[in-house]
Amino acid sequence: MERHARHFQDELDELKGRLLGMGGLAEERLRMAVRSLVDRDGRVVEAVLTGDAAINQLHIEMDDRCFKLLALQQPMAVDLRSIVAAVKINTDLERVGDLAVNIAEAVRRYLQHPPVKQLIDIPKMAELAQVMLRDSLDAYVRRDLGLAQKVLAQDDELDELKTRVFRDLLACMLRDAATIEPSLDLILISRHLERIGDHATNVAEDVIFMVSAKDVRHQ
Repeated sequence: MERHARHFQDELDELKGRLLGMGGLAEERLRMAVRSLVDRDGRVVEAVLTGDAAINQLHIEMDDRCFKLLALQQPMAVDLRSIVAAVKINTDLERVGDLAVNIAEAVRRYLQHPPVKQLIDIPKMAELAQVMLRDSLDAYVRRDLGLAQKVLAQDDELDELKTRVFRDLLACMLRDAATIEPSLDLILISRHLERIGDHATNVAEDVIFMVSAKDVRHQ
């Protein structure tokens, strides 16, 4: 029985390690996509667009691991919540990878035009989204409610930055119609960054449910 429990704990630890690795990949895709925008580097854009396979493969593998653990181990209470949380976090991380690709696609279009304005708030959004993603995964591994709550609080700051981006770019479009097309791509990028923050928030909410059995969604 003790050996069985130890094996199960090893499987859970392996699950957490794989999730952290997947989170690192997703964060790197995001960092590259935003760097391609700031540096106006088309080669980095193409690297992001063609490099999504590793995350997709991990997504499939992680789901398979989780479902096997659920079927074979039949865990109870907190262990059950840990595995269910892993399934949901796995999906959120895969979506972050997809959103990094969406950002790269918008960057590729944006680079066909002269710069609209100096980029200030979009890099800030990207940095904050990366911090939220990293902190939410650390909270999962460490079962840290305080860190999860911190991620939830940061979501408002990300929303405020997105609103500021929209307002500034709207002013650019009103001043000069030639900036409309590239400005719309920058607005789209800010929306994708906000969605990445939403996925980090989802992870933090899953951590709170996993640790305390308390559902804080929609609150």
